[in-house]
Amino acid sequence: MEQFLQNTLQNSQDAFQKWRKIPFEERQKYFTQLSEILNDRKQEFGEIITKEMNKPISQSVSEIEKCAALCDYYATAENILKTEQVETEFQISEIHHEPLGVILGVMPWNFPFWQAIRFAVPTILAGNVIVLKHASICEKSGETMQEIFEEAGFPKGIFTFLKVSHTEVEEMIAHPIIRGVSLTGSEAAGRKIAETAGKNLKKCVLELGGSDAFIVCEDADLEKAAKDGAQARLQNNGQTCVAGKRFIIHEKIYQDFVEKFTEEYQKYQPENPMNEETKLGLMAREDLASDLEKQYQKALNNGAKAIVALESVGSMAFKPGILEMNPENPIAQEELFGPLAMVFKVKNDEEALQIANNTMFGLGNAVFTSNKERALFFAENLESGSVAINQIFRSDVRLPFGGRKNSGYGVELSLYALKEFTAPKTIIGKF
Repeated sequence: MEQFLQNTLQNSQDAFQKWRKIPFEERQKYFTQLSEILNDRKQEFGEIITKEMNKPISQSVSEIEKCAALCDYYATAENILKTEQVETEFQISEIHHEPLGVILGVMPWNFPFWQAIRFAVPTILAGNVIVLKHASICEKSGETMQEIFEEAGFPKGIFTFLKVSHTEVEEMIAHPIIRGVSLTGSEAAGRKIAETAGKNLKKCVLELGGSDAFIVCEDADLEKAAKDGAQARLQNNGQTCVAGKRFIIHEKIYQDFVEKFTEEYQKYQPENPMNEETKLGLMAREDLASDLEKQYQKALNNGAKAIVALESVGSMAFKPGILEMNPENPIAQEELFGPLAMVFKVKNDEEALQIANNTMFGLGNAVFTSNKERALFFAENLESGSVAINQIFRSDVRLPFGGRKNSGYGVELSLYALKEFTAPKTIIGKF
């Protein structure tokens, strides 16, 4: 490992030894200032996001606003890490929740500020410090976040952005100063990080890919389901882990829904992402666009039919497409990361549930129905970390967020996130 990286990790460790001793309530005050900076300069930071990964500017600014709201939440959050007293025969019988130390974050390009902030804030509030390895196309976002943490008053070394290679990430995880790692990324990246962390007995949190179901029952509000469905699939140009990707529709309303869905869907057309009115931007990289085209052709070659053709517009943009799927199609088991939807026709709720769960992913499903019992049937039986009823699934800072199966493990957001990189220490004694 290069000496510069060694020195940086040591600086983070030195910062941790001081930061961990600052009371929880004192740490919280820094996040109020961070929120103010994010809100005051949201247009500036939003433009950084759009220039780096082509997200429509309105969505980029909304991302910054969501980051600020997250800071506000944790700035006033209940201290669930305070010492717990347990009644036993001992004179001292306590549980202390202690921070682990320096935590490595490996973050993706699709939400450059949000993914990093949602990892960093609760981790730092719990008494840890972090080092961030960001996606290579989002280095300006990484640099800017370090700058504004320090501008908000956080001591140097609490949030450190590093330009490092994948090989250096493995070396960092093995380094004794790094005590845990959080990754948001692909299933393949998660397996690699988990393998390296496991070899070195390091705690890790993984938020990985998804191929979430968007179930529409015959008693659903079809106008709302179609409008929400288009937004669920095409927000951030479909480059979202929790996007609705597999639309599972009851046969009685299948044709009606598809017509309404197609009408809403085609309102999204690729335009200049820096225009305020743009709803659909460009793909983040050319290779990602190429991968999506290959998956589209693979689906067609294996029996899928194009309801709306996926049409390339240059090297990094598409007019979004819709596929009518056959359940045995191998693409049904893959994640489509771009503006391409899969639609399935089913006869009943049991078949809808079977197709929804017939995937190795399990992040955030959605179901549309006017019947509460039916909604609860799906909510209780869908194999995913979250289920939304009659609405698009969106992560909420007040609620735990995480996946099941190949979508990862561990919790982000809510008070639960405060404990992910802490260790409970039991103290007992008599005098």
